Amino acid sequence: MNHPYFPLLVIFALAAAVILALLFIAAKIGPKSTNPAKADPFESGNPPRGDARIRFSVKFYLVAMLFLIFDLEVVFLYPWAIYFRQLGIFGLVQMGIFLVILTVGYIYVWKKGALEWD
Repeated sequence: MNHPYFPLLVIFALAAAVILALLFIAAKIGPKSTNPAKADPFESGNPPRGDARIRFSVKFYLVAMLFLIFDLEVVFLYPWAIYFRQLGIFGLVQMGIFLVILTVGYIYVWKKGALEWD
């Protein structure tokens, strides 16, 4: 019980309990009416034309993956910026190497044309 991460475990357990309780309550007291119109895709009030399932361009997935990769950069940069003074020159060199690797990756993606939207 004296473990330093115990309060974090309690918070996660309480959050999971609240989520499960809300899902249970919604399933029990929520409306259960179904009809064929609810299964139809919504197209601004117009009757649907054709199949609602269309193929997405691979570019959308590529942009999402690039966003995740470069968004993780911020996850690493923020704690580094907070503890910059305590890390000293070693922390500066480590973050410099990290940023150089990300910059090289960005230039590679750019040169390959992954950021071009045709």
